[in-house]
Amino acid sequence: MRTPIPRVSRRGRRMIGTLAVLLVLTTVLSWAVDAYTDWLWFDEVKYTKVFSQVLETRILLFTLFGAGMALIVGGNLALAYRLRPLLPPSSPAQRTLDRYRLVLSPRIRWVTGGLAVLVGVLTGLSAQGHWPQWLLFRNGGSFGVPDPQFKVDLGFYVFEYPFWRYLLGVCFTAIVLSLIGALALHYLYGGVRLEGSGDRMSAAARAHLTSLVAVFVLLKAVAYWLDRRGMLLGQNQSTDVAGAGYTDINALLPAKEILGWISIVVAIAILVFSNAVMRNLVWPGAALALLGLAAVAVGGIYPAAVQAIEVKPNSREKEASYIERAIKSTNYAFGLDAANRVRYENKSLTPPADLQKDPSIGNVRLLDPAVVSETYTRLQQVRGFYDFGAKLDIDRYTVDGKTQDYVVGVREIDPDNLRDNQRNWQNRHTVFTHGYGFVGAPANKVVCGGQPYFSSGFLDDGKNTQSSECADRSDQIPTDQPRVYYGELMTDYSIVGKSGSRSDIEFDRPTAGEGQTSFTYDGKGGVKVDNFFRKSVFALKYKEMNFLLSSALNDNSKVLYIRNPRDRVQKAAPFLTVDGDPYPAVVGKRIVWIVDGYTTSATVPYSQKVDLRDAASDAQTGKGTTAQARQDVNYMRNSVKATVDAYDGTVTLYEWDSADPILKAWNKAFGGDLVKPRSAITPELADHLRYPEDLFKVQRDLLTRFHVKDPRQFFSGDNQWQVPEDPTKDGTNKSPQPAYYLMTQFPGQAKQTFQLTASMTPQKRDNLASMLSAYYAPDGSTKIDILEMGDVQGLLGPGLAQQKLLSHPEATRDLALFNTPPSKAIKGNLLTLPIGGGLLYVEPLYIQGGASTPYTQMKKVLVTYGQGDYVGYGDTLEMALAQIVTQAATGKPTTPTTPPTTTPPTTPATPGATPSPGTSPPSGDVAAAVAKMQSAIDRAKTAQQAGDFEAYGKALKDLDAAIKEFEAASKKP
Repeated sequence: MRTPIPRVSRRGRRMIGTLAVLLVLTTVLSWAVDAYTDWLWFDEVKYTKVFSQVLETRILLFTLFGAGMALIVGGNLALAYRLRPLLPPSSPAQRTLDRYRLVLSPRIRWVTGGLAVLVGVLTGLSAQGHWPQWLLFRNGGSFGVPDPQFKVDLGFYVFEYPFWRYLLGVCFTAIVLSLIGALALHYLYGGVRLEGSGDRMSAAARAHLTSLVAVFVLLKAVAYWLDRRGMLLGQNQSTDVAGAGYTDINALLPAKEILGWISIVVAIAILVFSNAVMRNLVWPGAALALLGLAAVAVGGIYPAAVQAIEVKPNSREKEASYIERAIKSTNYAFGLDAANRVRYENKSLTPPADLQKDPSIGNVRLLDPAVVSETYTRLQQVRGFYDFGAKLDIDRYTVDGKTQDYVVGVREIDPDNLRDNQRNWQNRHTVFTHGYGFVGAPANKVVCGGQPYFSSGFLDDGKNTQSSECADRSDQIPTDQPRVYYGELMTDYSIVGKSGSRSDIEFDRPTAGEGQTSFTYDGKGGVKVDNFFRKSVFALKYKEMNFLLSSALNDNSKVLYIRNPRDRVQKAAPFLTVDGDPYPAVVGKRIVWIVDGYTTSATVPYSQKVDLRDAASDAQTGKGTTAQARQDVNYMRNSVKATVDAYDGTVTLYEWDSADPILKAWNKAFGGDLVKPRSAITPELADHLRYPEDLFKVQRDLLTRFHVKDPRQFFSGDNQWQVPEDPTKDGTNKSPQPAYYLMTQFPGQAKQTFQLTASMTPQKRDNLASMLSAYYAPDGSTKIDILEMGDVQGLLGPGLAQQKLLSHPEATRDLALFNTPPSKAIKGNLLTLPIGGGLLYVEPLYIQGGASTPYTQMKKVLVTYGQGDYVGYGDTLEMALAQIVTQAATGKPTTPTTPPTTTPPTTPATPGATPSPGTSPPSGDVAAAVAKMQSAIDRAKTAQQAGDFEAYGKALKDLDAAIKEFEAASKKP
């Protein structure tokens, strides 16, 4: 006996219905709260055009595509029901279907309408996410550059092609769903049957279904036409470069055209033969079979035969012109076509006698921003809840008429550092609301046993753990408004403004002793919560009833949220890809965050696609810089420079690449005035703009292959480069070496320039192949220099240079000492500098931990020159350089730990000459000068270890005098 299915009681049905309604209302309410608070935020930053345009576009796409899909699918279902036979055929199968027809027929409109609405809603939800494609489609213009095959402007591929592809996909989906639904209804009502005598399909059902199949085949013809354009966006498997290759152009391209025409003929044959001539499905079926056979033969077998017989035996010649297309297009799409190539012969293998007088030596960076953040925090923290983040930044400032790079950061409040009694809601969100102060130190200077020489960022009362000898109290980078309400550590929302009778609830900064001052925010940033409705909205948003109950809120209160500068720019300009490393600067005596914004595309013909996350990652990604999202791009421009005011959160977008068609399209889409013109950038702000890191790393990644211009040499792959691993990081899972900002002068450059630099090594080798440099010229133009090394075989790459440096006996000894728990040694950034006709490597060495060094301090400097025969190791850069200069003069590479005993030479050595084994030190004036240099170095070491700074300074002066004496003696005949 069959057990009956239990029925849900009326009360149960009501409860289920109530829960369903509550679920829908909760979802809708959550969406409404998010939308409303988003609108309030956009209104705060004055970018409501972005909010409204994106919302309107999403609603439009949801409506158009959703309604279109619902009408097509629903119309075909209704038509299938309308074309049903009045008397269904009699057969056992049809009698079985009677029960389903009896159930469905009274509800047919609700069922078909419901299915149509469901499909329409799902399609609309998918379509509204394609708002960027639609806005570019509507507002895109011309690039002025044709593709190399069809001579069609690149604007078609970037602005139109993606939307046409999506539209075609939606049409295919609509026809397939309509065909499936119509076939099911025709079968259910007898228009299509699988058994019995006579026709298997009624005339009406045959006309309906064959029409849908014909439309599908016609859409396939359109797809073949788009495929011809899309071939230029693919990947040539023969050469592993982007775009169509020899086989694609000469075999697959004509095959696509042939298949397109065959599709049209097949569509006509299906309509005509199945309904007017044969009135059966034999010929239409044969036509579809012919189309499938043609697709296999013409679109598959023939191209494969061309590839195997004609191309594969002679790929280098056959693919040469297509490789050339890829090289040119890739260089154009990533801004590498104007790169300046400079040959650097690197003939000097010994450090010149006047090495320390090279202008670049004075600006060699000794502070590694990825290492000294903790030092800044310990020495400039003042209170435990202040922090400088995991990594500091590099910028340049002109102080006393001299421009040099500074390691800079802002003193932010880190909510995670609040103590237990400070973590209650009122303290976390209404008291500890902001940081205080911009802190900077010259990147080339350390004092007091390895500390940065802070020249800005002190509190008004001078509260600081450093003595006056260790910091410049003049505050050389002053700010009128040092308070930081927007920063990289600001993950919490804050409630600011006067609170009842109190106007000083916010903690401002410590004062002398244990006191503190308070502050009330008066900036224009923030969203007002001056009524019950808004308080309720934010209570729902953050699920916090204190918005309604706390006395900290009144008519003057504001909520600050989305406070990370990168997030603010990304939200204000959602069409941009934002650089992973915003940096602070003082502009107009206000602290602002500078953020680089990129326009990208993935549909530029013949341009190589890269995964942005992988290409823009290095050893510092995720440790102070944000990793990019995974997306394939084959076009990238630094089109926007954005600023975020650290006090009031004002977001300003400036046009940087005025020739970028994609930025023009976006600006047009949002009213034409979303991005300010480049002329609005003030000279002071322009002085702090720097070449963006993520773009540079992507360009560096591409140049490993695309620096080769000759297509045949490119095909052979024998001149490829690679980005070296960071040699300063220990362990097996090493990442690419970071790029470094330096104030230096490369060969071919007119003067010292603040630039972003990187080293490149040959593929699967550790020698130095080239150096890459990017910077902004005084006129604001972008410059990219590729410094190609002459004799690659004899040059040290970063990894080999690191080995040479760490093999110094004193360095080996000190590393073992520094790594004695609880302290540890930290290797700073390894800098490669083309100086004096050769290569100079500089690496600072830090010690961290232990009772005597509770924070990171720079203790030693390692240098090597030429092929690594000369290694200097000293407490200062001057001492290390003096050692290698002395080694070159004496003919003794790498100074040993004990003074050598030598016999006088018969002839003086020539400064700068390559030392020969067994060469003795020079005699006469040169020897006397060398002895004075060595004596000064020894006295400087002793003085620094004893903490006698007066004696240390005198020793350095004597060292400088001895070097001058050596230079003068070396020039004598």
